Amino acid sequence: MIRIVIAEDQQLLLGALGTLLSMEEDMEVVGQAKNGEEVLNLVEKWKPDVCIMDIEMPVKTGLDAAEVLRDDECKVIVLTTFARTGYFERARKANVSGYLLKDSPSEELANSIRAIMAGRKVYAPELIDMAYEEGNPLTEREEQVLKLIADGKTTKEIAGQLYLTNGTVRNYVSTIMDKLNVSNRIEAISKLKEKGWFK
Repeated sequence: MIRIVIAEDQQLLLGALGTLLSMEEDMEVVGQAKNGEEVLNLVEKWKPDVCIMDIEMPVKTGLDAAEVLRDDECKVIVLTTFARTGYFERARKANVSGYLLKDSPSEELANSIRAIMAGRKVYAPELIDMAYEEGNPLTEREEQVLKLIADGKTTKEIAGQLYLTNGTVRNYVSTIMDKLNVSNRIEAISKLKEKGWFK
């Protein structure tokens, strides 16, 4: 019997997934969580074989939880609506066994769980194509600067926080806009979020 824990912050979907998987003869849903924090507690308590989780959840995201479970026996499957390169890259680094999209048919989920239990990794085909697209072009420092801009900090405040001159911060901003091919700071932040590159 494959023991499963599901983490999903939308109650209706959580219940539906639990019911669907419990109908499979070789599967048993042993726990349901509404956020990444709860799922870690359930994994510790029930020691499931598989943990299926959404990405965008309150308290702790699915990717944060997957990173904590990286070396756990439990195999992690990300089930999300978001086909974003940044999310997929981060999930792969967290060594998840599967990354599936919510609009796939339900029998596909059950078959993917069986394939993963047999030692395979299962990724939605759309993601494989995206993985060959461009990655995040920003350096760690450029990302830091953009995050501070997203937090509403001024050039002067960013300079103070990162021990840089105002001119250096302005140079970083223009490099960021060039690399992301956008014309202003708002677009730069939107693009990074849209691609899932904001860590």
